[in-house]
Amino acid sequence: MTGIDLDLLRKGNRRTLAKAITLAESKLDSHRSQAQKILEQILPDTGNSIRIGVTGIPGVGKSTFIESFGLHLIAQGKKVAVLAVDPSSPIAGGSILADKTRMEELSRNNNAFIRPSPSGGALGGVAQKTRETMLLCEAAGYDVVLIETVGVGQSEFEVAGMVDFFMVLMLPNAGDELQGLKKGIVELADALVINKADGESLNLAEQTRLHYQNALQLLRHATYWTPKVMTCSARENLAIDDVWQMICDFRSAATEHDDLNSFHAKRAQQNTAWMHHLLHEMLELELKQNPAVHNEIPLLEQQVVAGTITPFTAAKKLMDML
Repeated sequence: MTGIDLDLLRKGNRRTLAKAITLAESKLDSHRSQAQKILEQILPDTGNSIRIGVTGIPGVGKSTFIESFGLHLIAQGKKVAVLAVDPSSPIAGGSILADKTRMEELSRNNNAFIRPSPSGGALGGVAQKTRETMLLCEAAGYDVVLIETVGVGQSEFEVAGMVDFFMVLMLPNAGDELQGLKKGIVELADALVINKADGESLNLAEQTRLHYQNALQLLRHATYWTPKVMTCSARENLAIDDVWQMICDFRSAATEHDDLNSFHAKRAQQNTAWMHHLLHEMLELELKQNPAVHNEIPLLEQQVVAGTITPFTAAKKLMDML
């Protein structure tokens, strides 16, 4: 892998950005260490974007929404990066790797950058790669980073832990309480946006909006923000500007607010939590790679199964071996 020209990266050269991301995604230790050096050098150039997480069940129209939303932002003079988190099997596939073809107009725009994250495997998995890609995009001058996830499983919680604003897209389907989403995901949301609110679905979308608006009154996240419920139609390009205005209002409120939930405090908490998460992973890796521990684990597992030793004592023995 050839060296990365950091000046070109900071100027927003898309080819250089793509090369830097490929380096960060590599499973080779030499590439990973090169990538970490690059990330340390570009850290002062990061943090200037608004990071937005977008989730929703398959079929809710995430790709259409992101394309419509991204083009609206570009028309406002913004540069937009779209990072797609795909925790699914590369064999089974999933909707995300096809997103670039689905967001045809957005992907052709010079002020947009679309990148799917491959499945995990390395330390930190998908979340690690997405975090590092996000920093590289910020250094390349992208003002808005959209992180898309499929809406089923653990990836939503990971994405919510790395963004400033977490948005859940819903269908105009009043009474279908969680639409296949985990309850906890709705509780993480800073906004619920009911997409496909057009034509015959308009009345249903409004009923759904009122239904969720009443429910979300109980889920106030921060002292300065009550989660909002909005309707829009990405296909018809209706109320997309209202969604962006809501996010701008959130950012203003969070930036002006000076407590543990403020904009900068939240990012600091996310970084600290991520450091501890990686520390736990590194310790586990260190344990498994230690030959003595590796040999001892099966013996202790047998003793735990047989009931001759408690799980705590077994774990403590392994830790003492380090």
